[in-house]
Amino acid sequence: MPTLERLSPRIGAFVHDIDLRGVSEEEISFIREALNAHLVVFFRNQTLDASALYQLGRQFGKPTPYPYVEGLKEFPEIVEVIKRPEDILNFGGVWHSDTAYLDKPAMAGLLYGVEVPEKGGDTLFTNMYAVYDSLSPGMQAYLATLSAVNDADNAAIAATRPADSRKGLIAEHPAVRVHPETGKSLLYVNRAHTTHFSGMTREESQELLSFLFERIEQPEFSYRFHWQPGSLAFWDNRACQHYPINDYHGSQRRMLRISLAGDKPRGHP
Repeated sequence: MPTLERLSPRIGAFVHDIDLRGVSEEEISFIREALNAHLVVFFRNQTLDASALYQLGRQFGKPTPYPYVEGLKEFPEIVEVIKRPEDILNFGGVWHSDTAYLDKPAMAGLLYGVEVPEKGGDTLFTNMYAVYDSLSPGMQAYLATLSAVNDADNAAIAATRPADSRKGLIAEHPAVRVHPETGKSLLYVNRAHTTHFSGMTREESQELLSFLFERIEQPEFSYRFHWQPGSLAFWDNRACQHYPINDYHGSQRRMLRISLAGDKPRGHP
């Protein structure tokens, strides 16, 4: 039976004593419970290829293509995320929640380390329940009345993609989201995609969004994961955000990732 090692008071846990190439129903339930409790779970010393990663993902949801990276020929839902030694930018290199610009953003993501730099290339994950809980009751109540506009072509995230990758994807979601499984409230805006609040201009929204982005990025809400070859991170994209650190110029980092289809975010009744 797998064992769990909690990594920080806020977010993150290792799952030990498990081979992800053939998980049992009991192990699937164990991982689901750990994901709801810790928002992101990590595994070491796995030996996954694209087929095994796809089979793993489908145990937890519906694999879905990622809008901005072409998938593998055999498995279109799996994308190779690679930063070569000569590259300067890293894909998605800003705090974000995946695909917030879609009507139904991804439920979760799984990222597997194939090649990782000897030093650097860590990923930060942050707990959006904890960020919401840190706000005053008055701010929580006000944010619960707002909808946030999320734009795939927002400059903060577009700068990490090829210049010709604009797609015009925009979606509005509650600024305070209620998690469909836990029923808990969480803050649902992110620096990469959220441009303004519905019914307000960008200028009017800027001060409040800047305050929230700075709160999200405070280190007490996060955990920094150090990659090794054979590591896998499985995160609840509804309840946490992540940030891949771009501090390994001259080294190669090659990952495989798969997204799982989600539902339309809902706010308070």
